[in-house]
Amino acid sequence: MMGYGWDGGALGWIWMLGGLLVMVGFVVLIAWAVGAVSRGGAGREPERPTPLDILRERYARGEISQQEFEQAKRTLGY
Repeated sequence: MMGYGWDGGALGWIWMLGGLLVMVGFVVLIAWAVGAVSRGGAGREPERPTPLDILRERYARGEISQQEFEQAKRTLGY
């Protein structure tokens, strides 16, 4: 005599595997979301200007002449 319970057939295994895949997908999605938020958050340090950027700014403001700019550029190795 057969009962009405779960008999462990192939359909039961498919449903169990599908449920497991859905749960793993949610965990991966949550981990990705937390990582994306933490990378783009306010705790991120702003990018620092390079020495050449600073030199160009000084030249643009008129703090140094073209000759000084070229000499400093050579000194920095640019």
